[in-house]
Parts: sequence; structure tokens; C-alpha cells
Amino acid sequence: MTAFASRFNASAPDVQRRRSAQLARLDALRALEDRAAAASARSLPQFEKRGQLLPRQRVALLLDAGTPWLPLATLAGYLQDTKDPSKSVPGGGILAGIGMVSGVRCMVVASDSGIEAGAIQPMGLDKILRVQEIALQSRLPFVHLVESAGANLMRYRVEGFVHGGSLFRNLARLSAAGIPVITVQHGSGTAGGAYMPGLSDVVIMVRGRSRAFLAGPPLLKAATGEIATEEELGGAEMHTSISGLGEYLALDDREAIGMARAIVEASGWANPASTSAAPGPTLAADDLLALMPDDLRQPVDMREVIARLVDGSELLEFKARYGMATVCAQARIDGRPVGFITNNGPIDVAGANKAAHFIQWMCQLGHPIVYLQNTTGFMVGKDSEQGGMIKHGSKMIQAVANATVPQITIQCGASFGAGNYGMCGRGYAPRFLFSWPGAKTAVMGGEQAARTMQIVTEAALARKGITPDPAESQAQFDKIVAMFEAQADAFYTSGLLLDDGVIDPRDTRAVLALCLATCADAQARSLHPMQFGVARM
Repeated sequence: MTAFASRFNASAPDVQRRRSAQLARLDALRALEDRAAAASARSLPQFEKRGQLLPRQRVALLLDAGTPWLPLATLAGYLQDTKDPSKSVPGGGILAGIGMVSGVRCMVVASDSGIEAGAIQPMGLDKILRVQEIALQSRLPFVHLVESAGANLMRYRVEGFVHGGSLFRNLARLSAAGIPVITVQHGSGTAGGAYMPGLSDVVIMVRGRSRAFLAGPPLLKAATGEIATEEELGGAEMHTSISGLGEYLALDDREAIGMARAIVEASGWANPASTSAAPGPTLAADDLLALMPDDLRQPVDMREVIARLVDGSELLEFKARYGMATVCAQARIDGRPVGFITNNGPIDVAGANKAAHFIQWMCQLGHPIVYLQNTTGFMVGKDSEQGGMIKHGSKMIQAVANATVPQITIQCGASFGAGNYGMCGRGYAPRFLFSWPGAKTAVMGGEQAARTMQIVTEAALARKGITPDPAESQAQFDKIVAMFEAQADAFYTSGLLLDDGVIDPRDTRAVLALCLATCADAQARSLHPMQFGVARM
């Protein structure tokens, strides 16, 4: 491999302006994440009065100090709880991420019970389902810190109840696959929530705080007339001594977390210590803040991005002189071989063929593929159509859909049209998918959509002999552009869980390194699947 010769001028005025805009965008992202943390922290007096730790404190105690933590879907539910950007609280009421627990890489999920007592939010459910999928695919032990008031009956939606069953199905699938499911029941688990410990392999309960019952005292009295206390129905001491739902009884949150760490350590799943001494990139990661233009239709040499992510900034470009708008290259991240596919423009016939060939080559080598999305889509036009763009684009999509190696996607810039599909968008189930703050995702650009509708509308009026009103035409144009731009925004799409989180571009190498290590761990782990998950005795 050869070191990439960068032509990027970091001191150019335009570059400085882009950098400032990206930093402002990152400040907005951190402010949204801080808003969720602050909303949860407002419950601190109640937690302290009960002798409890806040959810973020629990997660911090669970994780090995000084090890990487990859938070997932921090913007889940953004603008879905309220359309007011100044009041929306992201996160879906769930904390989730990948981190090290007693030397074992785990999926960690915690109810954010400082917000609405941990009531399950619609996007929070989708977030749990997504991280369960990641845990199953990446063979990650699933550590669940539960304290949830269940569903908010004042906001009851029947589809939430129906889809909620998938959460429990996935716990059963994880256990049956041989992946440990460990639950710390910090507080309530009512109705369906009681099945979270019920479908776990090991359950730790906290004396005086844990509750798990299918019907709490109010519902029990309403349904049957029976009167019982919470402890009699589902307290920690009852479940660890009578029903057998819990295996371990802790005195408080701290002891419960310590027990969880001990259980993970005893699993024997510790990750081997890394012996990699791979060199970092020779080009500055700070440049990633300013490489992408404000107008995503402007060309970018995405090799400049790759060179700031890979070991020694060295890459081996594949078919460099053929289909040059599509870039395929081999490189290493933290010593791990990886293939890159990215875009310096629309995907044309040659680019689609090149990418399909490269994907098959990576599958033959067993190397993961990283897609750096920055495309306005597949090439259109008479020459492109006659050249077989549809069939060649389909060939690329078939290769993406059936690749036998882990695929990871970073949405750096534009992700428009079928280019989103060909570059392994959410619909193609990459192992992980993250977005940069300035990325945009849409079926097409807002102006293209508005112009298309304008042409269609004017043609329809012309057939009726009506002259279009310029003011009305412009108003419709502006409305469509605004609608597309709002929905294309990375914060909005992340709020809908169309990615696994928005990341600082400067952190991209570290995020990819963690994801690649997770994929490698999964491949190295030998599971002991069963016909059924671990049944509680």
C-alpha cells in the first residue's frame, strides 16, 4: 500500500467556514444529548431519597473504567415526542451502547428511569429492538438494567402493544442462540415488563426496590377484587425465595451492579487483549470537519476521507482508472484489513460494475466492507439508460444484499435515491450505520423534487388550458423544498432510528475500530445454541 498524497488545503477560507459550521452542528448535537441527561438528572433528589443511583451512574459503574464506550441511537425519538425542537427530549427513554464489562464486550441497555419513571416510549421500543438485533448479530452478551413504569396508558397505542411482543421474542432468541441475557431489576417491571426478567438467563434483584408482577395492586383490585401489597405480588425477597424469578438478591444498586460484573466475568467470554500496535493516520482527523461542502452536489475526493481514517494513511485503490466516480480501496484500521467503497459523484455503469466486483473480492478475502456514503444516486440520462444502468445497478445491489462479510456504513454527505440502497443504507441491514452531522438522506434533493412536481403540475394545467399562477407555483416549490430539507436532516433521520447515531467526524476512526473489533469478536466466539432459551426453574 502507498501513503495517500493529500491535496486538501486546511487553511483555505472556505475550509475554515465549513469547519466552523460543522462545529456548531456538533454543539447542537451535544446540547440535545445533554438535554436528555439533564432531564433525567432532575430526578436525582428522589433517587437519593430512595437510596438509588441514576441510570447513567448505573451504566458508568457497570463499565470497565477507561475503556471505549459506543453509545447508540442517542437521538432516538427526536421531534417525535413534540415538533418543537427546543422542547424535544431525545433518547427514547433508553440508554444503550456497546462497552466492556469485566473484560467482555457487551450490549448494555438501561431504562432511563429519571424520565417519566422509565415509561416505554414508542421510539424507545424501536431502539431496544434495534440493539437486540445488533447483539444477536454480533454475539454480544445482553446486559439489561431495568426500571420501567411500563407503557404510559394515557398515550396508549395498540400498535405499540402488538409490536412490543418482539422485545420478548428477541430475548428468547438471544438466549437460545447461546448469548447470555443478564438483567438487573432496579425497580418496577409491570405487566409485559415482567417478562424482561422472566426471559433472562440470570436476574439480580434489589431488596426493597425491585418489583415484577403481571398485575400491580391497582389492576389486581380492579380485575379480581383481591388486595395484596407490592412485596407480596412481586417484591425482590419474594421472587428470590418463593417464585424463583430472581437468582441474586442485592442490598442496593451498587451491589447489584457488582454482582452483574461478577456474573459477566464468570462467563469466560473475556475478549483477548489487543496486541495491535498499528500506526495512526498521518493526516489530521480535524480535517474531517471541513472536507464536506455545504452544497452536497459539489464534488469531493473521498480518498481524502479514507486517508484520515486508516493506518498510516495508506490505501490500495482498486481499479483506480475505471469508473472513477466510485472509489474502492483496501486499507487497515487498527491493523484489521478492511475494504472501502465510496463515491466521488453519481454511481455510473462502470462504477456499479466495479463495486460489485470489489464486494465479491472482499467476500473472498473475508474482509469487512466500510461504505462512506456521498452520492446523489445512480446516473440518469439517455446514455446511462441505454448503457444498462438499471441492470448494472441491480448487480451492485445484489452484491451488497448478499455479501458474506460484515458491512458498516457511514453517511458522510449526500445519500439520495437508490444510491442509499447501493451504498448499503439502513434497508440493507449493515451491522452498524452512523451519520455525520451534515449528512442528508432523501429520495432526491428538495429542489429536484420541487422542480419535478412543478413540471408535472404545469403540464396538467396546460392540458386543461390553464395558465399557471407564478406566485402559487413558487409557493408550492418552496413548500416542497422545505419539507424535503427538514426530513433529510441527519438529526431528524436519527430521531427515527434510520441510523445508529450521529457521530463527530473526528471520531470516525475510533467508532470504526470498535465496530470492527466487535465484528471480529463475534466471528471468533463459539456459541452453544439450544433449541429453546434458558427456561426459569
